[in-house]
Amino acid sequence: MVSGLGWFVFLALVGTAIVWKASDMLERSSKRLSAYYGLPPVVKGAIVVAVGSSFPELSSTVVSTYVHGAFDLGVSAIVGSAIFNLLVIPALAGIFADGVEADRSVVYKEAQFYMIAVSVVMITFSLAVIYHPVADMRLGGTVTRPLALLPVGLYAVYIFTQWQDTQDYDAEASTDGISPLREWASLLASLVLIAVAVEWLVQSALGFGGLFDTPDFIWGLTVVAAGTSLPDTLVSVRAAKENDGVTSLANVLGSNVFDLLIAVPAGVLVAGSADIDFSVAVPLMGFLTFATVVVFGFLRTELTLSKTESWGLLAFYCLFLVWMVLETVGVTHVVPGA
Repeated sequence: MVSGLGWFVFLALVGTAIVWKASDMLERSSKRLSAYYGLPPVVKGAIVVAVGSSFPELSSTVVSTYVHGAFDLGVSAIVGSAIFNLLVIPALAGIFADGVEADRSVVYKEAQFYMIAVSVVMITFSLAVIYHPVADMRLGGTVTRPLALLPVGLYAVYIFTQWQDTQDYDAEASTDGISPLREWASLLASLVLIAVAVEWLVQSALGFGGLFDTPDFIWGLTVVAAGTSLPDTLVSVRAAKENDGVTSLANVLGSNVFDLLIAVPAGVLVAGSADIDFSVAVPLMGFLTFATVVVFGFLRTELTLSKTESWGLLAFYCLFLVWMVLETVGVTHVVPGA
């Protein structure tokens, strides 16, 4: 068991390191391409940078579902990453940058659209349980391709709203010293590296589950989620330290919107269908919803995330980790089968 544990720890560490390095390439290319095409800050953060830095989460769902047949692991990685993004990334940005400034576009558009995204995913899972129940699950359902298209359709609406912002934004595209072909090549190379690293993270999560006789989704919520959230962390903290709070926060919210509306259904669209345990999804999505309300409340106060509020978010995430440990050792039973 010790040798197996060492191997899975090695896979998790190396996979995380590769994601970290590739995310640096990805962030640099995304930033330069955004400047080249003259995109407004909120669109740069919510679409270009967010989609790029969310590629690890997209890969985790596809790899978990299509390669390993573990859709719950992929979904838990997405939910865990969303919780990490909401609580840890703004907290670190606020701590290192001594507070993060937001604006109304982030608070009233990005944050509220994200709340809608959480609701749509829950509705999709509910429809799966109602119309495609799974007999051997207490409260399970099969998410089919038509159902998976519901969140994808909402993301199309999200893209449309961002495109409208681009139309209203008047800025000169900066082309000095930027080769779009080279930057696109660098971006694609970083995505390939991330895809390989995520496969190792998924293997480590499955391995930990087998070694400790715990459900896969527990490790998806922690190991895979934290590893795949590194790109978002680096992007947001750097943006905050450069006094670009809008891009920093928009990246977090835009990444979570992409994760829920594209990364979750991606595994279903590739595999054809996937079973979801609704009794597991509800408490986790419930915590995610509560975390969203907390972050929204902090951002709404003077449109600023203060350093004190940042420490509060970090403490809140620590409580989440304590809860997961208690679920794993059987002290609490809020999540069935944990």
